[in-house]
Amino acid sequence: MDYSNRIGVTADDQALADAVGRFAQAELAPRASELDRTESSVTCHVKALAELGIMGMNIDERWGGPGVSPTGMLLALVEISRACAATSSMIGAHYLGTDAVQIAGDDAQREAWLPRAASGEWLAGFALTEPLGGSSPVDMRTRAVRDGDYYRIDGVKQFISNAAEARFLVVFAKTDPDAGPRGVSAFVVDTQTPGLRVSSHEKLMGIRGAHAFEVSFEDVCVPLNCRLGAEGSGFRTAMKVLDNCRLDVAATALGLAQAALDAAAQWVRERKVGGEPLATRQGIQWMLADMKLRLEASWALTLQATTLRAEGRNFTQQSAMAKLHASEMVGFVTDAALQIHGGYGFTRDLPLERYVRDARILRIYEGSSEIQRTIIARGVLA
Repeated sequence: MDYSNRIGVTADDQALADAVGRFAQAELAPRASELDRTESSVTCHVKALAELGIMGMNIDERWGGPGVSPTGMLLALVEISRACAATSSMIGAHYLGTDAVQIAGDDAQREAWLPRAASGEWLAGFALTEPLGGSSPVDMRTRAVRDGDYYRIDGVKQFISNAAEARFLVVFAKTDPDAGPRGVSAFVVDTQTPGLRVSSHEKLMGIRGAHAFEVSFEDVCVPLNCRLGAEGSGFRTAMKVLDNCRLDVAATALGLAQAALDAAAQWVRERKVGGEPLATRQGIQWMLADMKLRLEASWALTLQATTLRAEGRNFTQQSAMAKLHASEMVGFVTDAALQIHGGYGFTRDLPLERYVRDARILRIYEGSSEIQRTIIARGVLA
């Protein structure tokens, strides 16, 4: 797609989007339906994605990243999600883990974990959510107890993307159970460590190729040098990581919505009722106009947040607004596209029903719509 008329997009950003778009339409799109039907993992694409530099786009060049701008990364993820939202989701989970190491780790930790993650040799995950407390630090039950030069971790995490295929997880655990958010610490945990167990993947409604798992920790012993930052700094790390990842979710929503809008536009040009294309009907035209309007508003919010990120400025509010608007927008656009297709949209012969299912999770993970509204309101009242 041509993004050259969008604010902040450089020639390098457009060139990256072109290259990723060609790959995504040739390699990802043709397999998306089958991977969804069979619930097969989209990690089958990791090697090819890594060869394009996708697996390390969020990583600094010093640690093996390709030197991509935040805007370039956004466009690349949009192109991937136009073809396969599950693949975009898998990449986003990888970025969660590697972002945490890059943000909170020291140079030795970055050198140990990031280059092989950027190359695609190692996949990463992010273990924050729990069965009873979601992502709430107050309700976190996972504990990490200091034992000399080690920590012993016990607990259960839920809906952890990439866990079965990941080489490492960034795990959040209470080191001071009475300190609320200030009692949470972050650890890089090798998934081959004894006592770490991963369930079979969850049976998901959408993004079925982006597998999520329950992960249990039973006296998992990790060295002191696997703690990221100081004790008690883990929740602050998680919030910084989620600021970044909410833009990844927005990118997934933008790409998925564009795919749905493109499908609807093509359908109404070709589908005839009473001898005339559906595209001649004013009601249909107004539906397309509303879809496009909401999509463009999400683009504006997302690019605003991306620009602030690129400039090194605080973008928590803008990231929350971009994620909230885009995730709500894509639900509207995919549903409207299915409606335009009528009964055919409800069949599995066309991708519309998959688009609707894939879109639904975007209002829930990486902070639900309700959490985004709380973050936005906090800024208004500050």
